[in-house]
Amino acid sequence: QVQLAESGGGLVQPGGSLRLSCAASGSIDSRYTMGWYRQAPGKLRELVANVDSAGRTNYADSVKGRFTISRDNTKNALYLQMNSLKPEDTAVYFCNARRIMVLQNYNYWGQGTQVTVSS
Repeated sequence: QVQLAESGGGLVQPGGSLRLSCAASGSIDSRYTMGWYRQAPGKLRELVANVDSAGRTNYADSVKGRFTISRDNTKNALYLQMNSLKPEDTAVYFCNARRIMVLQNYNYWGQGTQVTVSS
């Protein structure tokens, strides 16, 4: 059974830092592109950052220079280090794993973890 479990969310003051973790289990492995998405109230879910099977990373413009995504394939884990947090970073953050193949695509989501940036 495939499962993505996020942790590390919480309440932080503006300018603070948080580190999100995602533990993957089941058939998810290093061939998957893994990423973090977020969804604020009343807004669509958006990509924050992702990292592909070759280790190439991609970031939303709004988080470049502040957030760092990393993965540990030995632990089947994904991380998001968030620094210099702003109130507009407040959202539910979701872990995602996807793999696009010729005959079948795989796309999995975690349950999400709340990040609130407020003084």
